[in-house]
Amino acid sequence: MLLRNFFIFIYLSITVFLFVTLETSLSLWMSFFGNALILTFITYYHIFIERRYSPFISTYIVFNYLFFLVAPLAQISEFNIMETPAFTHHFPFTELTFIKTNGLIATFNIVFFLFYVACKDYIKIKRKKPVKKAYSLSSIFIILILSVLVLIMNYDFFLDELSRPSWLTSTYSVSYLLIVKKVLFLMPLAGAILCIDYYKNSKIDTQKWILATAMLFFLIALVLLFKNPLTEKRNALGPIYLLFFFLFVPKLLNSNVKSTLLLFVVMIIGFPLSQFLTHIDYGFDEILSNPSLLFAKNQLSEGYMSLNYDAFINIGVVMEHVEFDGFSYGYQLLSAFLFFVPRSLWVAKPDSSGLIVGNHVIDHYDFHFANLSNPYIAEGYMNFGIIGVILMAIVLALSIVYFLTWLNSSNLFKKSIAFYYAMHLLFLLRGDFTNGFAYFIGTFIGLYLLPKVILAFVNLFFYKKVWVQKS
Repeated sequence: MLLRNFFIFIYLSITVFLFVTLETSLSLWMSFFGNALILTFITYYHIFIERRYSPFISTYIVFNYLFFLVAPLAQISEFNIMETPAFTHHFPFTELTFIKTNGLIATFNIVFFLFYVACKDYIKIKRKKPVKKAYSLSSIFIILILSVLVLIMNYDFFLDELSRPSWLTSTYSVSYLLIVKKVLFLMPLAGAILCIDYYKNSKIDTQKWILATAMLFFLIALVLLFKNPLTEKRNALGPIYLLFFFLFVPKLLNSNVKSTLLLFVVMIIGFPLSQFLTHIDYGFDEILSNPSLLFAKNQLSEGYMSLNYDAFINIGVVMEHVEFDGFSYGYQLLSAFLFFVPRSLWVAKPDSSGLIVGNHVIDHYDFHFANLSNPYIAEGYMNFGIIGVILMAIVLALSIVYFLTWLNSSNLFKKSIAFYYAMHLLFLLRGDFTNGFAYFIGTFIGLYLLPKVILAFVNLFFYKKVWVQKS
């Protein structure tokens, strides 16, 4: 209870500070305050009422708080001192656009929450007696050997990724990048999960424990080699590293308040603070002699004008795009659901929504960068308007309820995928949907389907001895 009260105190303190210091019209203030009340109610339910562990809602709350509350309120403070208020990508600020955006967000949050609660309570998780699987060291060893082979066969690509700056486009095809980075490079992580399951479900002696531990350390080393800040973007690293905590230090994330507090501190306090401290205009001596400089007007809000926090305002861009070009009626979503079809085979393949948003600000506001984010909410509006927003909220609620059953499974691979999906929601909700969906499917294949197939073959050929003809 103490931790819950501590979190709520921090949450409410920051919220009160945001609204007390907000200088804007009453109508815009009320639109944000209404959304804050809805989000606070969801947060209270999640922390104090919801009994089932659901890191999905923890991520959902933190995403909404950061990108749909903190960031736009900070941006308004910046707009107030501009002669011609406009975001970094030159899209102009208007109060009416922000109010409409808040209306869409409120609709989405209400529909999502109602369907989540209703479906979660309707689907009862059956308590089955865990089935112990006698995984063998040979299965782990085969995964380890295959992981090493992946490194050897893709060594040139790996070196290229290490040396390539994040802003430079890779010379490899998108399909190759997806298969290697999002599927094959996750094989050692699957091996690490297998090791943990081996510890839990097998009776092992000291010698086997030493061998399993040695292979586990080697597999973790491969994971860190494949997945590090030099080879992967932070939105892909976060879920993987948090999954390590979930697997190895489960007590750190085994309750709703713990997972919410951790994400809240990292995303809403830690990340913006680090960005602020690296871009501050004052030296260390000046700050030490006058700490109030840290809280000078607009110092804290400048960092939120970067494209890292464009989610809220890009909903406005989508509304304007729809006003100019009309709804997509589901055609644009094919870029996500058929992401695996190469553009060389499908010349008319629709663009991702992030690219559409980027092209809109390029064509109409003389911006220079095309591939922007586009929130999950805006995907629905771009395709079907307000009906699309409602449909996307329902789909998200149903997907979370489905993976809740996986999170409560005795199968550690299912639990791992479910937790990964919970953390991946930060990327999926920020968008765009095409990239978020494709990256998750790649992870799903690499962390669940591929190991399942490999283990099936190991069991079939090494233990069933299918090559021996029965008499």
